[in-house]
Amino acid sequence: MRRTLLHLTALTTLTALLSACTVTPPTPTGQPLGREALAVNDGWAASGSGTTGGSRADAAHTFTVSTHAELVSALGNGDGTPRLIYVRGTIDGMTAPGGRPLTCTDFQEPGYTLDAYLKAYDPATYGRTQKPTGPLEDARRASAQRQAAQIRLRVGSNTSLIGLDRGARLNRLSLWIEKADNVIIRNLTIEDAADCFPAWDPTDGATGNWNSEYDLISIVTSTHVWVDRVDLSDGLNPDHAQPTLLGRPYQVHDGVLDITKGSDLVTVSWSVLRDHDKGMLIGSTDRPAAPDVPTSDRGRLRVTLHHNLFRNLGQRVPRVRFGQVHVYNNLFEITDPATYGYSIGAGVGAQLVVQNNAFGLPAGLTPDRLLFNWSKADLDLPRVQTTGNVLTDGRAVDLLAAFNAANPDRPLTGNVTWTPTLMSSPPQDARAVPATVRAGAGPR
Repeated sequence: MRRTLLHLTALTTLTALLSACTVTPPTPTGQPLGREALAVNDGWAASGSGTTGGSRADAAHTFTVSTHAELVSALGNGDGTPRLIYVRGTIDGMTAPGGRPLTCTDFQEPGYTLDAYLKAYDPATYGRTQKPTGPLEDARRASAQRQAAQIRLRVGSNTSLIGLDRGARLNRLSLWIEKADNVIIRNLTIEDAADCFPAWDPTDGATGNWNSEYDLISIVTSTHVWVDRVDLSDGLNPDHAQPTLLGRPYQVHDGVLDITKGSDLVTVSWSVLRDHDKGMLIGSTDRPAAPDVPTSDRGRLRVTLHHNLFRNLGQRVPRVRFGQVHVYNNLFEITDPATYGYSIGAGVGAQLVVQNNAFGLPAGLTPDRLLFNWSKADLDLPRVQTTGNVLTDGRAVDLLAAFNAANPDRPLTGNVTWTPTLMSSPPQDARAVPATVRAGAGPR
């Protein structure tokens, strides 16, 4: 008996020693990430000169920030000098320079209140034929401009904005990348860029709509942008918790990550976009020569999306106009059929290659809902090539065939005229994608 106990004790000791010798790879911190450039061939952002962001910044332009004021200062004036900015902890956009918390009333111009606005533009009295005009609308716009000056942060060329660790967070801020080249955003949680002053538009649809201003990340007329390992959501302020006003849901959020107005050469990788309605808009208008589009979208809007988790998004995952967009090895988790519209939307001139993705569908939702045809005419029809995709139970699914069978009057063509070549490694078998993405996507 004594010998047995000795053997058991020795075995227990040996097991403990082996356990102690097991090496768990350390979680990488932000510093190594900050000096990394986008890998060769890793999506469209690797094209041409590639994307290095601020990885080559000198010591004078390398910052660690933990307040709103420090972040604004570190971003500088957009002069193109390489800047490497590390975010430590949580930075709240609704914070005054001295640290005082701000609320929507801090930006509210005299003459504006929501109650007065609702009364003035109630469709029952104001009608539905024109957008709001007059002093109250002017006061709303002025209030919105004051908020924008506080929470919309301009990210200039040759900049990297990197979370130091998994706890790095931007709350109630909108990153605005406009007319910039060579930008990297990595390893950050970004939440709740809520608009204090949404605009009512009675002409938007049959019953009108509220429209808000801010995306969590807006890429506008910019090139060579890499967004990697971010977590984007409404946080604790979801739109479904907002009231119904003037007969329509009161929207305080816009998109999660929009790529518009001639932007080009963008890679979004290993990120989590979740718990929101409008996910990602690629191309903002069907009229590339419209006055608000400074350069034609045609031949631009080239975007790669890979190894991202798209969870509980209602639509636009992505919605594409004109662009050549490669969507591969992503995991789509659809959780609520009641709020779900579609995942991948193809609009005028779009050419999408949707390859080796995995889709999780709840009961009652069928694969024909995953695509949507946004074309309005027979001219410049969208093209969607779908190969190697599966449901998360492992069954192969032909997205294009399923959509066309259910929509014979509005079919999509699969004759894409380009072939993706910019991939850092061959696409993974879609059956392995759920485990890979769940383990690897998001900040670390």
